[in-house]
Amino acid sequence: MIKPAQEWRVIAAESADVGSLLRDYAAPLSGVAAVCQWLGLSTLFGVAGIGFVRTATSAAVSWMLGLLSLWVAAIVIENLAPSFGSRGGTVQALKLVVYASTPLWIVGILTLVPPLGALFIVGVIYAIWLFYLGLTRVLETPRDRVVPYMLTSAVIVFIANFVVRAAARLVAGV
Repeated sequence: MIKPAQEWRVIAAESADVGSLLRDYAAPLSGVAAVCQWLGLSTLFGVAGIGFVRTATSAAVSWMLGLLSLWVAAIVIENLAPSFGSRGGTVQALKLVVYASTPLWIVGILTLVPPLGALFIVGVIYAIWLFYLGLTRVLETPRDRVVPYMLTSAVIVFIANFVVRAAARLVAGV
């Protein structure tokens, strides 16, 4: 995270698979953020009647949907790649999505103290920067196509995630 441009080159060359990226990297980091969110909300709102079980259920569903969202984002990015002169399959796209999400999970720890959650924007900005740098190194996107690729991916991923989360809320009631 200190020298992302160099680190993306290492990541691009690493051997990985979808399962290991999600199970060994994304699940634990996003799990810590989800637990912190749950503890923060339980502490803040537990007295107000939202309840321990409801906030725990919400955190668990959010965690699972977050992992699903990473995979969906990777598939979207992979399928858009040829349109933007990029190369790479699902694993390369997932590397990009997962590793660029790291700052979000780190600042997710701040949700232990809900008023500090406003600092989440710092993580968002850094994650966007990491994604920007990673596109040229991991998917070999031409520099002049990085921003259009990012914007197109963001819109499609946002819509896909909105649909998935809305469906989950209907099914799970959280």
